[in-house]
Amino acid sequence: MVWRALGACLLLGLALPAWADTVWLNNGDRLTGQIVLLDGGKLALKTKYAGRVLIDWEDIDTLRSDQPLLVKRSGFTGQRSQHLEAAGKGMVRVVNGKTQTVPLAEIKQLVPPRPLITDFVWEGNLDTKLDMERNEDETDEFKLKGDSRISHGHWRHVLKGEYEHETKNSQKVDNNWELEYDLDRFITQQWFIRSSVYEQHDEFEDINRQTSYGMGPGYRFWDDELGRFELIGQYERFQLRGNGQNTQFDAYGLEWDYKRLLSGTRFELYSTAQMALPLIDQVDYVFEGEAGVRYRVNEWARVSLLYELNQFRGLGQTTSDRQYLLGLGVGW
Repeated sequence: MVWRALGACLLLGLALPAWADTVWLNNGDRLTGQIVLLDGGKLALKTKYAGRVLIDWEDIDTLRSDQPLLVKRSGFTGQRSQHLEAAGKGMVRVVNGKTQTVPLAEIKQLVPPRPLITDFVWEGNLDTKLDMERNEDETDEFKLKGDSRISHGHWRHVLKGEYEHETKNSQKVDNNWELEYDLDRFITQQWFIRSSVYEQHDEFEDINRQTSYGMGPGYRFWDDELGRFELIGQYERFQLRGNGQNTQFDAYGLEWDYKRLLSGTRFELYSTAQMALPLIDQVDYVFEGEAGVRYRVNEWARVSLLYELNQFRGLGQTTSDRQYLLGLGVGW
C-alpha cells in the first residue's frame, strides 16, 4: 500500500508539473489546471481544487495552454500545436512555428499527444460485483476484475486478473481465479512485440489448471487521451492439468483491446477479446470476450456494466457461457 501511494504521488507530480493551462469563460470566470481533452463538446480540465471538471465548449471565451496539443478541426485533419495562446472572444491562437488564429467553434477535439520515448503512463481499473439472491436457494456471488498497465520508453507492462467466488446455501459451488502478464516492446510508434504468460485455476472443473505462454506481433492503431485500439497476434503454448492428466498443445491466437472515452471522459466504452485456434483435432476454437461501459462518478469512482462471452467449439458442438456484471469500481 505504501509503494502504491508513493507511485501515485510520483505519477501525479510527473503528469501535472505546472498546472499552466487557463480557460476564460463567457461569464468572466477563469479556471486554471491541465487540459485533459476536448471531445463531444466537453472540455475536461484537471484542477488542483476541484479534481476533473467538465466545461461546455460553447461556454468558453478563450483559453491558453503551454502543453503540446493535437488540434482537430471540422473538415480538416489534426494539426499539432506547440502551445495555444488566448485571443479575442471565441478565438484562440494555435502556435506551431507560425501563429494561426482559429475560431473555437471550428475546433472539435483537443488531445494531448503521447510521445513514445519520453512518456510515463500508469492507468488501470478495478471492478467488483456482488450478487445476493434469496429465493428458494440462498446464492451469493462475488466477482473481482482488474487490469493495470505501465508504459515507459519503449516498454509496456500489462497485468490482468479476475477472481470469482460463489456459494449456494452456504456451500461453495464456484471458486476460480486467473492472472495474465504481458510485456510489450515497441519497435515503432505502432508496431510492438508481445510476450505473455497466463495462469488459471478452477477448483470445480475437471481441468482445474491451465497455463499458457505466447509471443507475437502487435499493432497499435491509436493510443491517446481519447482511448486506444490494438490488435495482437501470437503463437501460444498451452498446458492443461487435472484428474491426473497433463495435455499440451500449440495454438494461434488473436487479441484486440479497444477503449473510447465519450462526453469529456464521463463515459468509457471498452472491449477486449482473445481467440485461440488450437493445432489439435478435438478443438476448433476458444473465444473469450467482453464489452462494457463505465460511467465516471468522480475522479476515481466508476459504475460499470459489462457483458462477457466465453465460447468453446470442438467435436461438432459449441458451448457458450454468458455473464453480465453490474457493479462499482475504481479507475486511475
